[in-house]
Amino acid sequence: MSASATSEPAAPEAPALVPEGTADDNLPYFSAIVDEVWGSDRRGEGRAYVDALVEAGFDRVAMQVTEDLTTVGNPAESMQFSVRWDDQCLIGQVGPDVGETVARVLPALEDGTVCLLGDTRPIDW
Repeated sequence: MSASATSEPAAPEAPALVPEGTADDNLPYFSAIVDEVWGSDRRGEGRAYVDALVEAGFDRVAMQVTEDLTTVGNPAESMQFSVRWDDQCLIGQVGPDVGETVARVLPALEDGTVCLLGDTRPIDW
């Protein structure tokens, strides 16, 4: 028996940032980061998603995030965050009412500069 017949197949490559790619090209990487944060003890912190995405190479200036607390101080039932990628948006949603993480590519809104409607919190850290 030859060595190639007994060797195990190569493990699939982990998703990676594709700087020259499209939002769709980067969705697997975005999803993997969202899943990783969701599996951590910081799953309910919007900042944790932003920080992880920045660390992974996404542009902080192109991001939006909703509040992680309600107006009365309770944890938000769901939270959204986004990264604008040209005229598209990588959008993530998490929270107790969402269940599993959600990650999608959707068109940018308004003049192409925002991804999320309504009030978002400043990313000023």
